[in-house]
Amino acid sequence: QLQASGGGLVQPGGSLRLSCAASGSISSINDMGWYRQAPGKRRELVAVTTSGGSITYADSVKGRFTISRDNARNTVHLQMNSLKPDDTAVYYCNAIIRANGLAYHTSYWGQGTLVTVSS
Repeated sequence: QLQASGGGLVQPGGSLRLSCAASGSISSINDMGWYRQAPGKRRELVAVTTSGGSITYADSVKGRFTISRDNARNTVHLQMNSLKPDDTAVYYCNAIIRANGLAYHTSYWGQGTLVTVSS
C-alpha cells in the first residue's frame, strides 16, 4: 500500500528527498507523515501533514526538513536539508487510509528507507 524511496548515504550538510506513494483502492487519506527509528532508539515522529494541510514537525528537524503532499497522486515527500549525523535512521512513511467500501481508516506503514549521514 505504501512504497517509500529516496534514502541513501549523504555527507553532513547535504540534502536528500524522500518520497512515498500510496496505492490500492483508496477512498480517502487523512494524515500522511514520516517517522524515523535510529539504532537502539524508539520510532519517533519527524513530520506529519493532515488532509486539511496542517503540518507538524519534530523540534529537531524544524527549519531543515520540509514535508509536502500531493493529494491527487496520494504521495508525500520529505525534503531534508542540512543533514546531521543524528539524522541517521530508517525512515518510515505512514498514512491513515480509508479503502473503498469501508467506513473506517487504517494506519499503513511503508517498508522503511535508510538514511545515513556520515563523512
